[in-house]
Amino acid sequence: MRVSRYFMPVLKENPAEAQIVSHRYMLRAGMIKQQAAGIYSWLPLGLRVLNRIQQIVHEEQVRAGHIPLLMPTLQPADLWRESGRYDDYGQEMLRIKDRQDREMLYGPTNEEMITDIFRAHVGSYKDLPLTLYHIQWKFRDEMRPRFGVMRGREFLMKDGYNFDVDKAAALHAYNRHMVSYLRTYERMGLTAIPMRADSGPIGGEDTHEFLVLAATGESEVFFDSAVTDLRLGSREVDYDNREDVAAVCKEFTTLYARTDETHDQALFDAIPEERRKVARGIEVGQIFYFGTKYSESMGATVVTADGSKVPVEMGSHGIGVSRLLGAIIEASHDDKGIIWPEGVTPFPVGIVNLKQGDAAADAACEGLYKALKAKSLEALYDDREERAGAKFATMDLIGLPWRITVGPRGLANGVVELTSRRTGVSEEMAPEAAVARIAEIYAGI
Repeated sequence: MRVSRYFMPVLKENPAEAQIVSHRYMLRAGMIKQQAAGIYSWLPLGLRVLNRIQQIVHEEQVRAGHIPLLMPTLQPADLWRESGRYDDYGQEMLRIKDRQDREMLYGPTNEEMITDIFRAHVGSYKDLPLTLYHIQWKFRDEMRPRFGVMRGREFLMKDGYNFDVDKAAALHAYNRHMVSYLRTYERMGLTAIPMRADSGPIGGEDTHEFLVLAATGESEVFFDSAVTDLRLGSREVDYDNREDVAAVCKEFTTLYARTDETHDQALFDAIPEERRKVARGIEVGQIFYFGTKYSESMGATVVTADGSKVPVEMGSHGIGVSRLLGAIIEASHDDKGIIWPEGVTPFPVGIVNLKQGDAAADAACEGLYKALKAKSLEALYDDREERAGAKFATMDLIGLPWRITVGPRGLANGVVELTSRRTGVSEEMAPEAAVARIAEIYAGI
């Protein structure tokens, strides 16, 4: 993509309404535009990142054996009356009526609707286990929407729902989601710690939140610092093997890590003092096991092997897809701008032409652009008639992980400059070597 032909309305000054880093940089980088309080248009650069995050989420859900579908944003109120949550949910729910005076709502979550789908089509234990999920827009009428996409009213969420014949199978689904979420966040360059949490209006016996440490986090968290060193890495996990999956979950949840709602000071004090940490965290996902809370009230049953009919065991599992953009920026930035991890960057590399109009520089940039494209890597080529400082400032602000700088002086020596946004380290090399290096970096992503 050529900057001269792209829609990327970059701002030089910090917007007055932006109180935290992610909101500030998303506005300045031309990623979003506010349309109403807590409601945003996603501009091209922001949409590219949003799509990359969605793709990672989809891939890891499918890898875990979960099946995608798509439910509507509007839901009939009667479903929520069946579950007993219509009046309990509070003013965060946007309630509306259609032209036939039927009561509807803009879905804040989908437990009722997915249960309705299940009961209409599944009746036997032979159809289980089953996990269905979608990535869909939600609406919660926050009293004080703020911090950009971190606490908006309209947001994109992945929500998944497991259906199992007994509690043991449902807890395996819970563990399976935990492992899939750990891998999802690692692919995005995040350390997301699973913490014992409160179930809130979803309900249920077991729940963990996944929190990214950041000074702007809305939750106070207490944890053993050793938990931040845990990684899944490249290890393979058999999602059908209950023991293997449970072992990974035990590894990641044995060390103390809790939100303020479930904090136990006595357990915390038992941790060696040098490893006791108190910080702020940003919630980027949560998993729940709630048993038969919805299946009993809504009549979602299955016939078991002995012919008896039992309410299906359930859980729900969410990832804040649009919220993740803000969390990644909060965890990965400097005073110049965003620093995107390679897994979610809108473009893998930027090309900066130091002397637009110079025949050799123009030709070299075109060659790099085409060579990268041939390797299925779409570069962002800054071909504007702008001074070099302005081009560098734009690249630093939007945070592409790598930059190739092309200028007449370097070309005279047969080299371009490859720079890491994260470290700031630059290396001179032949244009072909720069392309090969970028292709190698992204080969496994």
